[in-house]
Amino acid sequence: MRFLIAAALLSAPLLAASLPAAAATPDEHFYRSLAEAGIAEVGLGKLAQEKGADQAVKDFGAMMVKDHSAANDKLQALASSKNVSLPNHPSVGAEATKAKLEVLKGNTFDKSYIKSQVTAHEQAVALLQKEIASGQDADAKAFAQQVLPTIRAHLQAIRSLAAQENVKVAGR
Repeated sequence: MRFLIAAALLSAPLLAASLPAAAATPDEHFYRSLAEAGIAEVGLGKLAQEKGADQAVKDFGAMMVKDHSAANDKLQALASSKNVSLPNHPSVGAEATKAKLEVLKGNTFDKSYIKSQVTAHEQAVALLQKEIASGQDADAKAFAQQVLPTIRAHLQAIRSLAAQENVKVAGR
């Protein structure tokens, strides 16, 4: 029992250090969550370009790097104008996904990457739709409306790639 208490006490600072600062408003949470997702997409896109076995996976990765880098730059500028500091790293969950993908090769990598991208883009669409529907910051809502069509196009593209590669994804 003492061991469990000691382990919990010793790991608490590590866990706290990995968590993002509490957002003061739902809009700030949106900015930070979208920044983490965008950073993850760029990193995973680069990984797909390096490790993808199928050229279509490499091409999708390249599109992620290009599109999400541009969106990340715009988001950073908008957040800075609002005095909202954004994280410079992906979420813990996205880091775990990247770590899992880094050890995979060939077709196994491709299928796992495709599955992760379907999930990530479904989550991004939901985040953007929530901001559009209930956000209080007009600029954040406008940004969400601006990038939503691109994220939907990414989702459609990765779903098509999943179907082409016979990758089973949740809900499909």
